[in-house]
Amino acid sequence: MMWPNFFLQEEDRRRGAAGRRQARGQQGAKMTPEHEGKIKLALLLATVGVTLAVLAVGTEFWVELNTYKANDSAICDAAHLGLWKVCTKHLWQADVPPGRDTCGPVELPGEANCTYFKFFTTGQNAHIFQRTTKKEVNLAAAVIAVLGLTIMALGYLCIIMVLSKGAEFLLRVGAICFGLSGLLLLVSVEVFRHSVQALLERVSSDPPPAPALAYEYSWSLDCGVAAGLILMLGGGCFLLLTLPSWPWGGLCPKQGRRGT
Repeated sequence: MMWPNFFLQEEDRRRGAAGRRQARGQQGAKMTPEHEGKIKLALLLATVGVTLAVLAVGTEFWVELNTYKANDSAICDAAHLGLWKVCTKHLWQADVPPGRDTCGPVELPGEANCTYFKFFTTGQNAHIFQRTTKKEVNLAAAVIAVLGLTIMALGYLCIIMVLSKGAEFLLRVGAICFGLSGLLLLVSVEVFRHSVQALLERVSSDPPPAPALAYEYSWSLDCGVAAGLILMLGGGCFLLLTLPSWPWGGLCPKQGRRGT
């Protein structure tokens, strides 16, 4: 009876030692309040970028297209478009600022007609002021923007898991996701600019003749640029938080007690 008792006691000691090691490991891996506060601050910065990104992709004020005012007409035409749809408006020339040669701005009251681009459903190009869109470029800008939003949502989920579950290994994954999503949004903005240039150059030869147009980029595109930069900055902050503390400690050593 002596040997079974010895083995049982030895097994209990091993289990106790393993439990103590696991507890010490969990205590060592626990996030400090200072580190958690830095992550929350970086997440707040990234949340601003997320909000601007969703606002930019969901609205259609990326660019305004304005015709020139005609002397023999009481109305003029303007349009604004984004990644998904285009809105044309008939504006009263009396409402247009006197010093402005073109129709607009599109925020003025008028008769509006908004339609989604047909190349998302039927594959047909859109026709705006006797000009034809280049659907391949427009589709590329939209797909890149949606991909950026998807990766951005994945990065946000990773940071939430870090804060709620303590899974700090996901911090680097979230940093990469935020940085990549910001880069993709900037690429989407640049591709959209190329789609606008392609639209202005693809003038239809069918009557009536195409009117002269002026264009200006609007606040949705500005939100997209700001969102891309903020998301990349947030990703950089998360990436810095994954680095070990000892390289920075060497640059800023703590002042110890002076010897007496």
